[in-house]
Amino acid sequence: TRWSLRHSLFRKGYQLLDPYVTVSVDQVRVGQTSTKQKTNKPTYNEEFSAAVTDSHQVELSAFHDTSIGYDDFVASCTLHFQDLLRSTGPSNSFEGW
Repeated sequence: TRWSLRHSLFRKGYQLLDPYVTVSVDQVRVGQTSTKQKTNKPTYNEEFSAAVTDSHQVELSAFHDTSIGYDDFVASCTLHFQDLLRSTGPSNSFEGW
């Protein structure tokens, strides 16, 4: 995206990021992935477990790990538990998802 190019010294190419993802439930952070070095296509095979009761949404936020100052926000996605439950069927379980 154009946003990912905002730190690029060279306008023609993409800057490789050092991305990581935070996982939040109802705006409370429950986990963070490891940082992947110098990539714009990271793969995360990490699992997070949190007891969730009467919660409404899970948010995944991607950041660029910077060496100085605050990390740069890259993107976020919010998933509502009601939508996830509807897509998994009547059992109201995420097992095997």
